[in-house]
Amino acid sequence: MQNTLEGVAPLTTFGLIRAQGPDAAKFLHGQFTNDFSLLGLSEARLAGFCNAKGRLQASFVGFKRSPTDILLLCSADLLAATLKRLSMFVMRAQVKLSDATADFSVYGLAGAAALEATKSRAIDASHAWAKADFDDQHLITLYPADGTPRALLIAPAPTPAPAGQPLSAQLWAWGEVRSGIATVSQPIFEALVPQMLNYESVGGVNFKKGCYPGQEVVARSQFRGTLKRRAYLAHAEVALQAGEALFAPDDASQPCGLVVQAAAAPTGGFDAIVSMQISAFEAGGVRAQSAQGAVLALSPAPYPLLADI
Repeated sequence: MQNTLEGVAPLTTFGLIRAQGPDAAKFLHGQFTNDFSLLGLSEARLAGFCNAKGRLQASFVGFKRSPTDILLLCSADLLAATLKRLSMFVMRAQVKLSDATADFSVYGLAGAAALEATKSRAIDASHAWAKADFDDQHLITLYPADGTPRALLIAPAPTPAPAGQPLSAQLWAWGEVRSGIATVSQPIFEALVPQMLNYESVGGVNFKKGCYPGQEVVARSQFRGTLKRRAYLAHAEVALQAGEALFAPDDASQPCGLVVQAAAAPTGGFDAIVSMQISAFEAGGVRAQSAQGAVLALSPAPYPLLADI
């Protein structure tokens, strides 16, 4: 595996849900943690879909192709269940939901490929969630990975890959981890509230938008000081997988957190986004898989957390 996060990667671990109709934005606004009613055509939104207890069932990068046509990029392993649950709430809303995965190609751009694409479309690669449309394609800027610019390109299938050297899916997955922006997948289904992934600090939660499933729990966690877990970066010399439990060295009975997302590091070992008790992070010595497992090297998320809203 090359060591440089550079090039273009076809992304097949994501799926796309499409919402079409005059009520598309209003409907999604009432379901997700972020504001879709005021979503502009030159931006994208990170958003979560929670159960009544505020636990994340899915996450999305959502954007408008037009005022009545919205695409939601999510983990492919949750798409079918998410689409089914969303469809239960449509009722009389004028919106049609569908699986649009086969209708589009999704590419990840990193390094010079991302810089060139964003520069040619006059958007700032350093500003996450900006969007530009061209030739029925959509370019979205992402959070960087260790300072390396990244972007998504969503285009009608079968649009050829954009210019740039090939980038492996494994290395793109590692860049996703190093960005600190987690995607909810099946192994962490209903395990975490949005703030346990730092979503409120990276544009994934709007506390002024009104009700959605789990909204009261999410708001209470933010404003009453009940949140005791956060997302961090971790490295281990053993393989890590999403959903695996983490343990403090002095407590083998109760996990202190879990692996959210993991990928092989190009220089050896595994890097991961982990969600864990703040106290366990501060104490250190957290271990993977068991209280006798490999010690994790932990570091804060690579972006500032909001002190207040």
